[in-house]
Amino acid sequence: MSDTESGYVSGCSSQDSLPDVHFTKAHLKFLNSKLQQLEPQEILQWCITSLPGLYQTTAFGLTGLVTIDMLSKMTGPLKPNVDLIFLDTLHHFDETLELVERVRKQYGTTIHVYKPEGCETAKDFSAKHGSKLWETNDELYDYVAKVEPAERAYSELQVKAVLTGRRRSQGGKRGDLDIVEVDDAGVIKVNPLANWTFKQVQEYVEANGVPYNDLLNRGYKSVGDWHSTQPVAQGEDERSGRWKGKTKTECGIHNPKSRYAQFLRQKQEAELSQALEGVKVEA
Repeated sequence: MSDTESGYVSGCSSQDSLPDVHFTKAHLKFLNSKLQQLEPQEILQWCITSLPGLYQTTAFGLTGLVTIDMLSKMTGPLKPNVDLIFLDTLHHFDETLELVERVRKQYGTTIHVYKPEGCETAKDFSAKHGSKLWETNDELYDYVAKVEPAERAYSELQVKAVLTGRRRSQGGKRGDLDIVEVDDAGVIKVNPLANWTFKQVQEYVEANGVPYNDLLNRGYKSVGDWHSTQPVAQGEDERSGRWKGKTKTECGIHNPKSRYAQFLRQKQEAELSQALEGVKVEA
């Protein structure tokens, strides 16, 4: 009996793809209880063998760089082939953009670069959205520079799951981070180094010759846009240099409660409702 006839798909099936992965809350809780006990490399191995449409989103911070290096060293029947998604806000430090090219050269990883819609340069961005949008409307800035490009990337690349560089020790809202999460759009987010400290990340980078941002040698620990990133003082948590003097700790990509995230959700619900109204129900 063939797989089609039986209603099941096996490894030798002629079908090219498997169904998307969906987790119930109970399954997610169970997974986190098990993955919590594993090393990052083991978590990555689970991701490679279990999650379709897997990518890594990165701004080339230390944790993301460690993940890239770990993937490059993995061996097994399934070769890691995880492309990178980089959101070029057009306001990154020159050092960050130089690092992107170093990573591309050293690892040969495919990097998908997404910029704010309709913009190629910072000058384009200012012409379209006004000067210093991050000061006049920082939530709108987060949306047009990061959230919308991320959603466009996920849609065009058919992303089902992403690896992130978030860790609990980074502080803020990340203190109670799970290994595996599912966002409102159904995208699975995996934080393979959630358990690691900044010191552990640093030690891995030094031991393995991982390229990193030159700004880290000048007191920076977490690097974002030049206009909202400062060096970190001794005793401060590593993300304290981001949005200094503000209460925000996330840019919107990982913050489903931001006003623009809520606006998008309401917009999607309205469009769905309108579509359903146009459907004729036949007896």
